[in-house]
Formats: sequence, C-alpha cells, structure tokens
Amino acid sequence: MKHDIPIDARTLGADLRALRKARGMTLIALAEKLGKSVGWLSQVERDKSSPTVADLRAMAAVLDVSVSSLFRTSAAPGEEGLIVRADARRPIGSRVAGSTEQLLSPDLTDDFEMIHSVFEPHAYLPEPATRPTQEVGYIVSGNFDLWIDGTLFHLTAGDSFRIRGHTYRWANPHDAPCVVIWVIAPPVY
Repeated sequence: MKHDIPIDARTLGADLRALRKARGMTLIALAEKLGKSVGWLSQVERDKSSPTVADLRAMAAVLDVSVSSLFRTSAAPGEEGLIVRADARRPIGSRVAGSTEQLLSPDLTDDFEMIHSVFEPHAYLPEPATRPTQEVGYIVSGNFDLWIDGTLFHLTAGDSFRIRGHTYRWANPHDAPCVVIWVIAPPVY
C-alpha cells in the first residue's frame, strides 16, 4: 500500500517553518530579524516564493543552521519524503571542528530528526552546551566520552545515551573516529 507524503512535507518552506517553530519564533519575529515583510516570509514558507542565496544565508544565520542544511538533494521518484540514500544525505555543517554531521531524516517536519555524526580523533566540544531538547544517541563505532551535568561517561560501540535538557559536552580523545547516530526532538538543525 502506497502512502503519499503531503507535498508540503518535502519542501524548503516546510523545513524553514519547522526550524522557526523549534526556536519558538513567530513569523513576525523572523521577518523582522531578516528585514523582510511577513507576507514575503509567509510566501517562502508556503513555497509560493523562492528566496535568493543571500536570503538563505541570512535565514541560516538567524536560525543558527548551516546554509548547506537548507539545500535539498533530489530523491528518486516515489522516495521523496520516505527514503534518504547514503549518497544523498544533507550535510548539516560542522558546528565544532573535527565533527561532521549529516541529516538522516528526509526533512525537518517530523517531531524529531536523526543525525549521523562523525567525531574525528581528538575532537571535542570546547564549551558545555544545553538545548531545550530530548536527545538519544547510539555509538555505532569508536569510543566517545560524554559529560552529562558534569558526570563523565566513557561510551563504546553499542552503548547509547539520553540527554533531556541537561548540560553536556563530548570528546573523542582516542586515535580513531567515532560514529554516533543522534535522535533529537524537536528538530534543531
């Protein structure tokens, strides 16, 4: 049985709307930060108007995401909104040196997002972070050090973790890369 994905769940506008809402921003607030009209932004979110590359850069900066995360890769017919092929993952952009992140979810319109992260040897998050999210992670390969509210956990392949708005930081103090799959709700990238 074929299930159709609503067309608005496969668009740039839908992703922008999801990112805006995840940050608790109104259409008016985002339009003001962009120096654009609410009408224009509403049209972009409904895919009635296409933003320029400069507009995308400004949106990415305000929403704190990489510009590359706003560009879509094409899916095979019938796979849109359902399947993400390994060679068609959207790069999210590296927020921290030594880490590479790719979106595993087809888009950002679900209640959560899945991220494929690779942490290079000796990479680390220099400052503790706190997000208003619920996150779970699974160590696919390598070793990973994770501090949650100041407590250090040494994780290895097959281990998993949960962060619920806690303060955390991470490090890969080892000589091999570490691969982690993250599930984050609500989407933040």
